[in-house]
Amino acid sequence: MLKHEGVQAAAPQIAGGGEQALAASAAAVTRELAVAGKLGPGKILVVGASTSEVAGKRIGTGGALEVARQLLEGITGVAAEFGFHTVYQCCEHLNRSLVMERELLEKLGLREVSAVPVPGAGGSMAAAAYQSMADPVLAESVEAHAGIDIGETLIGMHLRRVAVPYRPSLRYIGAARVNAAWSRPPLIGGERAVYRTPETSGSANCD
Repeated sequence: MLKHEGVQAAAPQIAGGGEQALAASAAAVTRELAVAGKLGPGKILVVGASTSEVAGKRIGTGGALEVARQLLEGITGVAAEFGFHTVYQCCEHLNRSLVMERELLEKLGLREVSAVPVPGAGGSMAAAAYQSMADPVLAESVEAHAGIDIGETLIGMHLRRVAVPYRPSLRYIGAARVNAAWSRPPLIGGERAVYRTPETSGSANCD
């Protein structure tokens, strides 16, 4: 699908009841990734989103809190269903810090930074997430188990090694292109390394 096709297809979603379509699309992508990446209790999903891109505008030029709230509705619904945590990336004006519940920041021992995200500095998605949380806080960085990028905001700096690209079946939310990833532990060792539990022990030993 070409970008201009995504914009044309998205137009009816943004107006006249389209908010529910945005929430449903965000939920569908999140659920698909949660299954593929085996997300559950204790796991962390990082979300980056440009509401400008969702609305068919260039990133950073037309953010909308209402669009962000609909995306948030879809994502948090699935998070509650599967039991994983969600954190939301701010824009570069807040150095891509992350909105999360203070309880999670303290549990992970992350470094806190001070700011209140607003649409003009942090982005509408981060601002909406901050407003929705019981005790919101910003963390400097995180190593998330998976991520969703709505509108090509670049979330890779907050993913654990090793990131595995995931292409959801729904490639656009509104007019914004969607990418995703889940992560796996690095595979270590050389030609004798084994990555699955062998049914029978081999004859080659290290001792």
